[in-house]
Amino acid sequence: MDRIQLPPTDRSPRVDFDFASGSLSMRGESYPEDAAAFYGPLLQSLRSFLSASDPRPIVFEVGLAYFNSSSAKALMNLFMPLEDAAAEGRPVTIRWVYADGDDTIEEAGEDFAADFDHARFEMVREARA
Repeated sequence: MDRIQLPPTDRSPRVDFDFASGSLSMRGESYPEDAAAFYGPLLQSLRSFLSASDPRPIVFEVGLAYFNSSSAKALMNLFMPLEDAAAEGRPVTIRWVYADGDDTIEEAGEDFAADFDHARFEMVREARA
């Protein structure tokens, strides 16, 4: 699969889905005008990647300083195929990165983490810049 690299914009995060290494990341803020249009191709590519019989571990690092409700739904749509892959035995780690003291983003990560039984969900606190 081709690597997906999208630069950040004022309303969307930097995306780097390096399927060859199993390293996926999103950083920045997420409140695109059309979340389905932004996240839809990412979800489609992720599903295609997961449907291959490649057992390589996956690490998905999400470091969003802000996201709106439509982005939260899109994130869950990305997370669920990863949880399914983990349930089938594939090593999957989701790293939720939040700034020290950002209780809102930390709590959002804890809410997402509660929906996972098979994928490893790590809460990663970073010092504020």
